[in-house]
Amino acid sequence: MSEQKKPPKSRVIYVGMKLLHKPGNKPLQEKNSFFHAYYKWVLWLSLSLYFFTSYLITSNPNNAPTSPDTSSHVVPRAFVDTTTNSLGVLKNLKLFVYELPPKYNTDWLANKRCANHLFASEVAIHRALLKSEVRTFDPYEADFFFVPVYVSCNFSAVNGFPAIGHARALISSAVNLVSTAYPFWNRSNGRDHVFVASHDFGSCFHSLEDVAMANGIPQILKNSIVLQTFGVVHRHPCQDVENVVILPYVSPESVRSTLDNFPVNGPRDIWAFFRGKMELHPKNISGRFYSKRVRTQIWRKFNGDRRFYLQRHRFSGYQLEIARSVFCLCPLGWAPWSPRLVESVALGCVPVIIADGIRLPFSSTVSWSEISLTVAERDVTKLGKILERVAATNLSDIQRNLWDPRTRRALLFNNVMEHGDATWQVMVSLSEKLGRSYRRSMVNNELGSDT
Repeated sequence: MSEQKKPPKSRVIYVGMKLLHKPGNKPLQEKNSFFHAYYKWVLWLSLSLYFFTSYLITSNPNNAPTSPDTSSHVVPRAFVDTTTNSLGVLKNLKLFVYELPPKYNTDWLANKRCANHLFASEVAIHRALLKSEVRTFDPYEADFFFVPVYVSCNFSAVNGFPAIGHARALISSAVNLVSTAYPFWNRSNGRDHVFVASHDFGSCFHSLEDVAMANGIPQILKNSIVLQTFGVVHRHPCQDVENVVILPYVSPESVRSTLDNFPVNGPRDIWAFFRGKMELHPKNISGRFYSKRVRTQIWRKFNGDRRFYLQRHRFSGYQLEIARSVFCLCPLGWAPWSPRLVESVALGCVPVIIADGIRLPFSSTVSWSEISLTVAERDVTKLGKILERVAATNLSDIQRNLWDPRTRRALLFNNVMEHGDATWQVMVSLSEKLGRSYRRSMVNNELGSDT
């Protein structure tokens, strides 16, 4: 944080004057005494105004002359990066991070995919907060308390479905620990405590919607704040908790590596792209419909269309394909959200969101309507005509908005929180919930009692 220079101390100039007179006629001296005093004060006032005005002119930095060589390098105010000198809107936010035993978090990192797969935002946020300026080591001055439990980190697979049956027990154990070792959970009943649930249906902790809805949110989390990837605009049992919709994790290093070879405004030879799981038959082994049949309809309708590049098999370098594509299809899977949304934006491909009712993250910062397309699930067979119409009308405007580096920054988590990045956006969302802070409420109550 750079220090601002203190203004120089005020220069006060005292003018001492002594009007000399010759000894002589005393009545004449008395006659002129009034005029001497008058001229003395007029002169003193004039000199004082002169020196004071000179000081203001020379000490005001806005009046400093600039040469033609340097004036051309002035950075517009709106684009000044405040990363190094200010926390901006976060300057008053204080967050305490619990130091839990490693079985709740870092032990899970033995599996290397834990910190890199699509659910790894829980790891990325924890790492960024440990080095963040919003972190406080004094819990009594904290507005919020972060409980770092990696519930989605090392999920298992049961019958082909991601399963996190251990999540509820792990969170319950962590809450029991912090509530017995510290006084802060009990005094607010967990209202100012923050958890991450980066799995399919967030704090319901299940990948199948009907089961997630039946199980609901654990009672122990009902009063807390949950950062979760799941979010819809309509009422849903899995967001029946104070929550912030966050993004799935995409490695910023992989994005930067891809952009080194394929800049966002480079040539794009793939018109419409999708690579990922597609059910050739709409039912899986459990009898449930994957992606509400949307992906199956895309495959059946457009697999033979030369405008569409559709691939069902995984490919480690598929980000290179995104960087070559104009439109990137982002259909729902088990849940509405998808990491393709982040990858598409980060790599300059127009995301085509096919997930009815999805609540998109950081909407106060990211103008989703200006950088993406939304297609209703029922209209998925009309994709060809819809994309053709966009390509013929406002595609260049969407791409120009999409390629703004500030938008890309807002969707990526960094190991160290940066101004405007995904962790920063999460903290901004928390700063809007300071009414839940126990410390703030106590301060406000004290101020109210004093009036």
